[in-house]
Amino acid sequence: MLELETPRELLGHVGQKLGTSDWFTIEQRHIDGFAALTGDDFWIHVDTERASREMPHGKTIAHGLFVLSLVPRLQRDIFRVERRGKGLNYGSDRVRYTAPVPVGSRVRLHQTLKTAERVGAATRMATVCEFEIEGSERPALVAEFILLMQDE
Repeated sequence: MLELETPRELLGHVGQKLGTSDWFTIEQRHIDGFAALTGDDFWIHVDTERASREMPHGKTIAHGLFVLSLVPRLQRDIFRVERRGKGLNYGSDRVRYTAPVPVGSRVRLHQTLKTAERVGAATRMATVCEFEIEGSERPALVAEFILLMQDE
């Protein structure tokens, strides 16, 4: 866990790997909840019986956007800024879904700080986020995640 006092300290970590999160298990209840919330209820995600017959390995797969949405949750395992104001999701760039994530898989987030710059009383940072799937050589996704973190 990288512990920083203020957002400004991120400037000294550009180009460095910030760390790796704990493992997170993708459960069908997560997939079903995401499908209910977004309306993306395509059978490859929610129909476990059909998936058992027609999907590789006989399992449903997580939505790519669901996996991407885990960045804020899992980055809490990677770094913490003690004295800070609000943080705002500034966007994502170069999102690539490189491998399906079957239900029951464990994933973890690797984050590298690509850029950090001062913008007024805040620090805008871009991290390269790579989701590892346990036992797989290919990551689930790779994306650049941008966050604006205000000073306290």
